[in-house]
Amino acid sequence: MNEKHIEDIITTLYDMVQDARALPLGADKCILERDKALDLLDEIIAQMPAELKQSRTIVDNQNDIIAHARREAESIISKAQEEAAKMVEKEPIYEEAKRRCAEMVAQTQAQIAGLRKASNDYMDEALRRTEEAIAKSLGEVQDTRAKFNQLAAAQMKKDAEAAGVKG
Repeated sequence: MNEKHIEDIITTLYDMVQDARALPLGADKCILERDKALDLLDEIIAQMPAELKQSRTIVDNQNDIIAHARREAESIISKAQEEAAKMVEKEPIYEEAKRRCAEMVAQTQAQIAGLRKASNDYMDEALRRTEEAIAKSLGEVQDTRAKFNQLAAAQMKKDAEAAGVKG
């Protein structure tokens, strides 16, 4: 058989099955020339490794080209970024931006310190008022307790005198 590509051989084999005579009472079964079909399959098997090897080589070469192009692109991008950074650092606008940024950071830190002091002062004042309220309440409780004890003692004295008069 002459050299054909695998696709041509498969097409020939397909046509052979398509054109084969059907068996009586078996529409899905047919008669083929066994030797011819086996020869075609052998030819496919013989050509597969060569074509697979060739396609693998093509794919590998393509992957190598893509990888090389990626590395080259990354290198170009990296160099461009470095160059851009150097150019920006030389600009007066960059220096002014750095100075203003430092000023803003200092102002923000001063505001934070002011807020922290204000919140500490507020908390101290709230705790002082709470302490005074608790001290005042404690004084009132102590006064009430003393008055209660005086009234209780006076009532006991009365009760004792009343018990002594009767007895």
